[in-house]
Amino acid sequence: MTLRGSRLMIEAGVLHIITPLAIVVCAIFVAVFRDLLYAAVALAVLSLLLAVEFYLLRAPDVAIAEAGIGAAVTTAIFIIAIRATKRME
Repeated sequence: MTLRGSRLMIEAGVLHIITPLAIVVCAIFVAVFRDLLYAAVALAVLSLLLAVEFYLLRAPDVAIAEAGIGAAVTTAIFIIAIRATKRME
């Protein structure tokens, strides 16, 4: 294995550590945010990070589905539902 190949493996290994940690942090943000719009955006970021993790695990079809449905469609539905309700502080 060449030096470049081993460097890529190390970078992929680091991504396999950082991505799940970022997913957990986003999940905590979703639970902690009191503003529903911020929580919906944090959930979209969580979904995109999950799509990245699926891609790193060599499941690109699942990653595309997660990014398309989980991040885009679900977030749009949440934002439409939040905008349709009255805000109470």
